[in-house]
Amino acid sequence: MAQRTGIAIGLDLGTSSLKAIAVEIETGRVIERVRQPYPTHRPEPSAAEQAPRDWMAAVVGALGRLAAATRAADWVGIALSAMLPTMVRLDASGEPIGNAIVWEDNRAEPEARHLREHYPEATAYARTGQLMDGRYLVPMSARLARLDPASAERVARIVGAKDYVFAQLTGELLTDPSTAAGSGVYDLARGEYATGAWGALPTVAAATTLRGLHPGVARLVGTAPGIPVALGAADSVLGAEALGARPGHDIAIISGTSTVVLGLRETLALEPKNRALVTPLARGGYGFEMDLVATGSAFQWLAQLTGAASPAVLLEEAAPISPIEAPETLPFVGPGEQGALWDSALRGAFLGLTLGTTRGALMRGLITGVILELRRCVAVLAESPDARILVAGSSLSSELMLQDLADATGLQVAADRSDADHSALGAVGVLLDGLALPALPPITTFERFDPRPDRAVMWAELAARQETAIARERERVAGENAGERETS
Repeated sequence: MAQRTGIAIGLDLGTSSLKAIAVEIETGRVIERVRQPYPTHRPEPSAAEQAPRDWMAAVVGALGRLAAATRAADWVGIALSAMLPTMVRLDASGEPIGNAIVWEDNRAEPEARHLREHYPEATAYARTGQLMDGRYLVPMSARLARLDPASAERVARIVGAKDYVFAQLTGELLTDPSTAAGSGVYDLARGEYATGAWGALPTVAAATTLRGLHPGVARLVGTAPGIPVALGAADSVLGAEALGARPGHDIAIISGTSTVVLGLRETLALEPKNRALVTPLARGGYGFEMDLVATGSAFQWLAQLTGAASPAVLLEEAAPISPIEAPETLPFVGPGEQGALWDSALRGAFLGLTLGTTRGALMRGLITGVILELRRCVAVLAESPDARILVAGSSLSSELMLQDLADATGLQVAADRSDADHSALGAVGVLLDGLALPALPPITTFERFDPRPDRAVMWAELAARQETAIARERERVAGENAGERETS
């Protein structure tokens, strides 16, 4: 067996910041961690854009800080994880054309509809495992091409965020299967893209693929040139793998700006009712994935709206309030929903407000709405009555929410509430696999929350109430759309 010594670096390019960790591979202990934030630009409603140069400034800055805080000569390599789908257009020299379009951006719905209608086979769920909407790379790029044909002529490649970072670190442009799925036109069974009028996409390689760190980057950060950089995979699948989720049994929930709910499968299959995305895992197998578009971002929004110092303050104020007593809340402030409902038209709402409604009650309602949508996702993914929910991430770390989740689902919740970034840890696991080094030790810091049977009826009533509210919201949206058609 290969000698188990050294330090592995994991990078997770998230929605609001880069998280970087240095892991002692002998013990699995995170010995240093760095967070480098970057801004999201929102020039109009439903927009979310970031500058790729801000990502690279964060990457170089984080690596430099880790090199200064650890013994860089002991680094065995660097591994990548990233949000998706987030789209970057590159010219022939590999330079970005304009801002990146972040997965939160919802402006390409017309293009997604056009693609579904004109390329039904290429975009079919049966081939891609994806439910094509405006948050995929191909419709994002199509929207920009429609708005600015001149810039579209310069586009040589449409790539994901992690693809761009990997190319900047190594000089070679590659993507992995989980990120390729975010194009919206990747055939899971064949392992290749469908052909169509959407331009070139990156070559697909295994997540464990290694390339050497570019000498120029190495000089900037203070480490050795040529050390291995692992291609890595999507933050969702790497987070689930880091938690040790077992195929067919455990459900992994990774919560941050958004929340990913993932059930692992050993072989390729489709969710019979098209309620889950199918995402290739980093080292074989597939994930049935559902996403709540706004969780941490929703809590932060409410804190800013109500003048609370932080979401933690609102959590404290919400804790004494029963879910039944809180305002009925639709938590789809992203906007839209990509969980079991998959409805981009849904919007958030607080119902039943009075002059006596407090900001703590609003937070209690928002928490309850999020938990009910997680309950819906878990009901689809749970394959056995003794299924277990594994949880990590800052937005779902309070005892209040974890106990709510156990009560609402009727399943045991095991939460790792440490401040380790699990997607970055999962990336380190991929690096070690690529280097043929032993795996990291399993996580042992889980806290367990058992369901309280006396709460089951209450959560069933809350779920029924939410179904009625969603039906009303859909009727409202349908009425608005009908009115727009009549006036156009």
